[in-house]
Amino acid sequence: MSYIIAESLEKTFGNGGAAVNAVSGISFNIAPGEFVGVMGESGAGKSTLLGMLGAMNAPSSGRLRVDGIDVYGLKQEQRADFRREYLGFVFQSFHLVAYLTVIENVMLPLAVTRRAGKQKRAMALEALSQVGLADKADRLPGEISGGEKERVAVARAIVNEPPVLLADEPTGNLDSRNSREIMNMFQRLNATGMTIIMVTHSPECAGYARRILQMSDGRLVGDGTPADKN
Repeated sequence: MSYIIAESLEKTFGNGGAAVNAVSGISFNIAPGEFVGVMGESGAGKSTLLGMLGAMNAPSSGRLRVDGIDVYGLKQEQRADFRREYLGFVFQSFHLVAYLTVIENVMLPLAVTRRAGKQKRAMALEALSQVGLADKADRLPGEISGGEKERVAVARAIVNEPPVLLADEPTGNLDSRNSREIMNMFQRLNATGMTIIMVTHSPECAGYARRILQMSDGRLVGDGTPADKN
């Protein structure tokens, strides 16, 4: 059963002779609960593809369906609701608000939901517990380490319990120890049934995925297991 269906996705920037095909006719299906790594050289189109999968970057052509929903057939406001319900995002840059505490940063995705303040705080504390940072809930981002900041970013991504987690180079700013901690965390989340799609340039991180999509020059040139990369 396919949960995410990408059909001939294309993304072109510019017009005429200056046009650049960042993504060229990519198609694939992802089943519920898969952990998929997306690899390729710099400029291969990985992040552009992830933006399309995240309902943030409309394709020039093609179709994306998630859980039967035609994502780019939705109106802009409906697409924002879709992102809130279905998707969590983790980026290489932590994107934490410096003047908000750790728990306030995690609560940000809940700001537009109709829940009581106590419930929002409880949900944020639960997410922080999942990443091992409940004891640092009231600290500011400047008072925690880089690895902890990324764990806060993961907590923020999962606070709404989305079925899909999208990650763009989530260990790019971390040392090897913290990278392993983040990847082990992703494995635990995946074991709960969460579908994970992760862009990475790191073979070590890609080894945590169960499937690898290989991109080159905007095209999908490989689809297999991490072992196939060896």
